Amino acid sequence: MPKRCALNRGPAGCELVSVANLNQVPKAPTMGNADADPKAPYEEAAGEPSGALSTVSSSMNPLQPPDGDEEPFTTYFDSKIPIPDDEARSCFSFRKLWAFTGPGFLMSIAYLDPGNIESDLQSGAVAGFKLLWVLLLATVIGLLLQRLAARLGVVTGLHLAEVCHRQYRKAPRIILWLMVELAIIGSDMQEVIGSAIAINLLSMGKVPLWGGVLITIADTFVFLFLDKYGLRKLEAFFGLLITIMALTFGYEYVTVRPSQRALLRGLFVPGCRGCGTEQLEQAVGIVGAVIMPHNMYLHSALVKSRQVNRSNKREVREANKYFFLESCIALFVSFIINVFVVTVFAEAFFEKTNADVNAVCRNASSPHAALFPVNNKTLEVDIYKGGAVLGCYFGPAALYIWAIGILAAGQSSTMTGTYSGQFVMEGFLNLRWSRFARVLLTRSIAVTPTLFVAIFQDVEHLTGMNDFLNVLMSLQLPFALIPVLTFTSLPSVMNDFANGLFWKVGGGLVILLVCSINMYFVVLYVLQLNHVALYVGAAVLSILYLSFVAYLTWLCLIALGASALACGRSRLGFAARPELFLLNNVDADAPVAR
Repeated sequence: MPKRCALNRGPAGCELVSVANLNQVPKAPTMGNADADPKAPYEEAAGEPSGALSTVSSSMNPLQPPDGDEEPFTTYFDSKIPIPDDEARSCFSFRKLWAFTGPGFLMSIAYLDPGNIESDLQSGAVAGFKLLWVLLLATVIGLLLQRLAARLGVVTGLHLAEVCHRQYRKAPRIILWLMVELAIIGSDMQEVIGSAIAINLLSMGKVPLWGGVLITIADTFVFLFLDKYGLRKLEAFFGLLITIMALTFGYEYVTVRPSQRALLRGLFVPGCRGCGTEQLEQAVGIVGAVIMPHNMYLHSALVKSRQVNRSNKREVREANKYFFLESCIALFVSFIINVFVVTVFAEAFFEKTNADVNAVCRNASSPHAALFPVNNKTLEVDIYKGGAVLGCYFGPAALYIWAIGILAAGQSSTMTGTYSGQFVMEGFLNLRWSRFARVLLTRSIAVTPTLFVAIFQDVEHLTGMNDFLNVLMSLQLPFALIPVLTFTSLPSVMNDFANGLFWKVGGGLVILLVCSINMYFVVLYVLQLNHVALYVGAAVLSILYLSFVAYLTWLCLIALGASALACGRSRLGFAARPELFLLNNVDADAPVAR
């Protein structure tokens, strides 16, 4: 039989794949269902010459049924939704699109979390309509990156964290897991606190911030078990929350009635005439808020909830198509909601001063007038102040409806954040715990720091913490984008569905652009620390951080085809796992169109 991947025993007993064979596609000796026995084609490797080893891992294969009477391992999406046959419509079927609809909308909630909403309103208040094109560009880039994550899940049947667990060596795998967990914790803090702020606004300040955090944690645990009544019902619940956001922020849009001409000019005419450093920082903040690192891990897992026969190229190709269409629709909806928020604050509060708002609030007898000092500084708003200023200008109804929208955004994103933490921890650590134990652990890790912040921080002074959390998540972005480009470019992982030249070059440039923009945002934040000890600490952490990013980038470049960087046949940090090669037994269809 032809040689597949010559593996050599590393010093620690790890199985490492050689560079020469990294980009080879394994050939199938038999036909049939690829999921039936994923390690069968590899057992024949035992007959190869000395030095070559079987690629069968000693760890338990999650694609195989448990032995004996062991309780089956289940995750949130253990039940799969069947895809209807619609032979009459070979090119496009609404029935099939409806069957695939769900994962993209859950993924799109990360584009509507309280961090994004705050970025939107600050963009409108600081730059008016001028940065709408940045929001559009960031959403399109996000869509292209989500496409890679979804394809990885569909083709391999494993989500990104599981692939990282099987492909990276132990040390970088653990570091990668810790970095992604930090991103999830930072995102969770914004989402839970956003919900708590909404509860505080709805109760007119009677429920403190820490009380709102506890309420959010409690109802999140309740809502997370909705999938026991069916995955479709869970997806419908998320759809309801997105609808609430569309209606509430749409109400604010209709009430304020922004200029449609200015809106269209801001969307389709790039530029920012008269903008300074503050507007530039806000533009960078928009990109950082829209593209979330943990969302790549989430989307690659959500697509596993549909029944797709991965041994059939046509079905895999079809699933990729419909998931991409659904993602386009979902992100278009989220984009419209974000536009509502930006234009409301651009129309009503651009170039307003604190004194202007204070006077209006006092005339309206608002209890929030004290939030805005009597000075001529430009108005600075966040989620809390944004609701207060809407109430001053457009009445209490605008404030309460705003708070309902923020509550829906915070609650939905907290739930999807929990799923992200679940998949990441299960994938990287290969956990086999009970469902409740897994939920309790992932929630405790993310929520404990949030609760401490809520207890010791006042609801009116959270802007500084949000800036820090945005920087934290910006730093973690390479740890999602680089792995997803690496693995979707490897033929040994994706077989015929590996990235073509266009996606390799284009994806690499997009990831370089996004990471560079976010690093600029981080540098701006560090320069504002104004303390020598903090500068020294930041320098040391930067060296460690950039070293690890360089290591992942090196592996990514080799996966993209830069084999000269591998220095001949030196060993890479990839550990071969038979579970990954799920398309060995694919049918002999025509070449896959990319």
